[in-house]
Amino acid sequence: MAPKTVRVDKWLWSVRVYKTRSQATEGCKSGRVRVNDEIAKPSTKLVIGDRVEARLKERTTIYVVVALLEKRVGAALAADAYDDHSPPVLPSSYSSDSVGGDAAGFDPGIRDPGAGRPTKKDRREIQKFRGRE
Repeated sequence: MAPKTVRVDKWLWSVRVYKTRSQATEGCKSGRVRVNDEIAKPSTKLVIGDRVEARLKERTTIYVVVALLEKRVGAALAADAYDDHSPPVLPSSYSSDSVGGDAAGFDPGIRDPGAGRPTKKDRREIQKFRGRE
């Protein structure tokens, strides 16, 4: 028999939003989980139709509860337990194209890791880009 309510931390763990139940509990305690636009404690009870928002790193995922699960299930069954209303994720290439740059490929807003200190010309371009000419 299916439960009528389930704890939000258990549900987030069982539908594979978080890898462990303790991570789901910590996410709730730190205010990164909302149920129906209210900050949720780990013991907040979910019912079918509730809207759950979880912030993971830089992304917010939005789920509508379709089925209540208390135990962790396979990925296919977990996907059937919610409707995903999250905004689409843009590929990383879009974020770097929107910054600017010139035709030669130099973009003063983005530097390669390990590229070392900027040259005098690079510093001038960076200052120009930032509007401190």
